[in-house]
Amino acid sequence: MTTVGIPGGRDVTASLDRPASDTVVVACPPHPQYGGKRSDTRLQSVSDALAPDVGCLRFDYGAWDEGRGERVDAENALAWASERADSVGLFGYSFGAAVALRAAAEAESHVCPAVLSVLAPPAGLADHLDATAALDAIDCPVQVVVGERDDTVDWEAVVDRAAELGQAVERLPADHHFVGQSGRVGETVGPFLRDHL
Repeated sequence: MTTVGIPGGRDVTASLDRPASDTVVVACPPHPQYGGKRSDTRLQSVSDALAPDVGCLRFDYGAWDEGRGERVDAENALAWASERADSVGLFGYSFGAAVALRAAAEAESHVCPAVLSVLAPPAGLADHLDATAALDAIDCPVQVVVGERDDTVDWEAVVDRAAELGQAVERLPADHHFVGQSGRVGETVGPFLRDHL
């Protein structure tokens, strides 16, 4: 693992697992105001599932900016990874799922991810983080993974729209936090990302 700074005018630090890889997945953490960090167990389980030949760039957001700056952080992380890797995927959990969906929808063509997986995505946190609407603007394969007992966020609209668009939907017997199921998260998300990178 290597620690890197992500350029872009905000104080964003990341951990790059398996830095020699020419394929990288950028991982967006959950809500920073609720303790979301790059060390999140769900992000780490996805990184572990990508080993040994796919790198994972797990980053911490810069100063809280109501989701706007956090989306920019994800876009900057995608750009950084795209400059160094032949193929780049994107993953996000909870708040990070909404950030990842918007970042993928709004990314410039040269940094668009090859694949996107989101875990427990909220349908929308604000107009600028409308995860459901973002699905219509994403051209890569998308996987939406939810916990069937998740009553923390309103994920149903994202699942419904993903299904309408023919994207992959996975339901796990879990709540929003996937307590005790980090390994299962990795087993569900990792292969999907690997297969499309």
